[in-house]
Amino acid sequence: MKIFVPPIKSQGIKTKLVSWISSNVKSLEYDRWVEPFMGTGVVAFNVRPEKALLSDSNPHLIRFYSALKEKEITSSMVRKFLTEEGAKLLSSNGDYYYEVRNRFNSENHPLDFLFLSRSCFNGMMRFNRKGGFNVPFCKKPNRFAQALVTKISNQVENISQIIEQGDYTFKHQDFKETLKELKPNDLVYSDPPYIGRHVDYFDSWSEEEEIILKNALEGSGAKFVLSTWLSNKYRTNDYVFSVWGNCFVSTKEHFYHVGAKETNRNAVYEALLSNVKLSDSISTVEMKSRIILNESQLTTKKNSYEVSEQLVLALEEQKPITKPNT
Repeated sequence: MKIFVPPIKSQGIKTKLVSWISSNVKSLEYDRWVEPFMGTGVVAFNVRPEKALLSDSNPHLIRFYSALKEKEITSSMVRKFLTEEGAKLLSSNGDYYYEVRNRFNSENHPLDFLFLSRSCFNGMMRFNRKGGFNVPFCKKPNRFAQALVTKISNQVENISQIIEQGDYTFKHQDFKETLKELKPNDLVYSDPPYIGRHVDYFDSWSEEEEIILKNALEGSGAKFVLSTWLSNKYRTNDYVFSVWGNCFVSTKEHFYHVGAKETNRNAVYEALLSNVKLSDSISTVEMKSRIILNESQLTTKKNSYEVSEQLVLALEEQKPITKPNT
């Protein structure tokens, strides 16, 4: 599966998991794809449903993708903007980053949001209590070299074409408002902040909200798939069983890289929870039994790559989509 990487970056982005998610939902029938937590949009943009409602509590994400939809931002505009702003960043030895950050916090322009997303420390998306973006600079003044500008421009072009080819609605609203709009023929992909783990997100997340989400999804009558985590080497996510105990669960081993050394690769069992049977899922009851008996928690085969996965993704995102002949 070719992966289309969105131009906005954020920690927790599902780029490495989107093929797995897509393979689990491809056989499900639905009229509309709904995401109460759109994030960077990587899942929807790769599943590519014909019709979608994509919402998020972060207004800057929605403003950016709405601008792509309305062609207020194009790949040529992005190329010109990042080339010019990148030159200023380089000539200031990085200090210009904070000028852009202050400007963004005052004016909220989506191009400044893109600039910050691609030049901030570790791709974080963090805001203070007043809603101000407060992530520091990544310490690379030559961040927007021509190769990166070209890659980001291609990403903008790819995602713009995907949006254009579908019927996509983008809404800035709380997840509870999106849940009120659900219809029985929807398929809901929900990717809330991972409960029980530290995350940097526009809003915080609590057990109360997890339960609200669960009750609303079940009450809607719609099919749903939810991303969360099952376990790491230290502990198990008990909410999988206490809140989502009547669901099916599919798991995949995933490594988070927090440093250059192999010892800094932290393995986590990612989980997809659903109210319908997925291609490789089992019941949460069976999964709990496996954990108690110290049996394998993996429901999918381990992947092996002859070429670095990071290299494959980097090569895939270099070329824009070729439009189909009409």
